[in-house]
Amino acid sequence: MPIAVAGLAAACGRRSGEMVEATATAGGAAPPRAVAAPLLREIPASAPTLRWTPEHRDLVYTFGGAPAKRRVAPGTRIVSWTEDCFDGAVKTASDLPSRVMPPGHDNPQTGPFHVEGAEPGDTIAVHVLKLEPARDYGVSSFAPGFGALVGTDRTAMLAADMAETTWRYDLDAARTAARSSSADGRHSWTVPLAPFLGCLGVAPASGEVRSTIVPGPFGGNMDCPEVRAGNTIFLGVNVPGALLSFGDGHYAMGEGEIMGAAIEGAMNVEVFVELQKRAATPVPRIENADEVMFVGSGRPLEDAARVAFKAMVGWVRERTKMTELDAYQFVSQLSRAPIVQLVDPEYTVLVKIDKRRLPAA
Repeated sequence: MPIAVAGLAAACGRRSGEMVEATATAGGAAPPRAVAAPLLREIPASAPTLRWTPEHRDLVYTFGGAPAKRRVAPGTRIVSWTEDCFDGAVKTASDLPSRVMPPGHDNPQTGPFHVEGAEPGDTIAVHVLKLEPARDYGVSSFAPGFGALVGTDRTAMLAADMAETTWRYDLDAARTAARSSSADGRHSWTVPLAPFLGCLGVAPASGEVRSTIVPGPFGGNMDCPEVRAGNTIFLGVNVPGALLSFGDGHYAMGEGEIMGAAIEGAMNVEVFVELQKRAATPVPRIENADEVMFVGSGRPLEDAARVAFKAMVGWVRERTKMTELDAYQFVSQLSRAPIVQLVDPEYTVLVKIDKRRLPAA
């Protein structure tokens, strides 16, 4: 079903209430959260499927600069797997990334996938169908000089660094929650799982090659919890074939990612890729049946927010035919803007609006 038709079906085919998804079991229980219906309600029966589990040697560590590993036609379902952000090297609380990881092997990517017919000025739509933890544990860590509350190379402080530390999180049998403990073993806590992809991107414009720790207009390391099953991510194409890749599975993450790492883990991934010809998408957009969202990246934080807010004002103008000033006022009163992360070379802010609030054009 094409995107436009799928979106209409999603909006018309559901009741006024929302689907409900449970996120944890007893011990780490969280109340059920409302989950909007996806844009894509079903995959066409004739859609081809690419099943590919990459070997470690197939993984890449940049957006751009790597040749395509597989080619797919628009309308293909991709069933794959991706390694964790530590390149699979961190398995226990004793494993420190600086000691066990090869330099430059952060956020390994599955791909790139060459999307046939994709050209600069087009947009690819990535419908995230399923994300499941591929292991029964995840890991998180603190690295000196990296995090929202410590001195970094850009925010210099005289205070001494805290020690590099790793936490292992063991998943429960149902894989709905993860449990970890303090270094002295006196305290433990449970986190409900909410899997998403920290990285989803295409090759950047102008022949650039970007590290997989960087977010930007090409997507990349957005670390956005809305890159989850049930949502569709729209990315502008910058090079022939788009060169789509994904990785950096997050089993759960607090808003802001203030320590620099989520509960990181390998992920089983299923997506459906479509192509929109001659439709530019200068800022990453995320949608489901009820919400539209824009992901802004930049430094300082307010500039990341401005990227997303400006894109939202433009989207509202296009859909409603309001003046820029009226659209600005509409967004000002009805948007929400969570801080996604405060740790990467560029910060990330998400701006979202309930589409049902839009006035008729």
